[in-house]
Amino acid sequence: MSRKVLVVDDNPLVLLVASSMLAELGCDVDTAADAEEALEQLAEQPVEILITDINMPGMDGYQLADAAMKFHENLKVIVLSGKETEARGFPFIRKPFSQKDLRRTMAQNTGLC
Repeated sequence: MSRKVLVVDDNPLVLLVASSMLAELGCDVDTAADAEEALEQLAEQPVEILITDINMPGMDGYQLADAAMKFHENLKVIVLSGKETEARGFPFIRKPFSQKDLRRTMAQNTGLC
């Protein structure tokens, strides 16, 4: 049984690539283009892992992670960024990333799908 992952990024290409990589790793993947859409999905369905960009218009990835953990207290969070260097305690993946980077970070911090 695969694990449910929600990927959030305002860049459609990143969403496509990340969701494809995760699907190849055996994850059940949903995507959201911003924090508001992500919160709507989180309110409606169980999610085990949230992978979110840090820099997004409106609510940033840190704020999203904090809000998301109110819906699912056991939620695992991984943050992504090509600009930020501070992960604020969350596992971090630097963009651009490879499937190997994603797999390693998940294996170390959330477990694989």
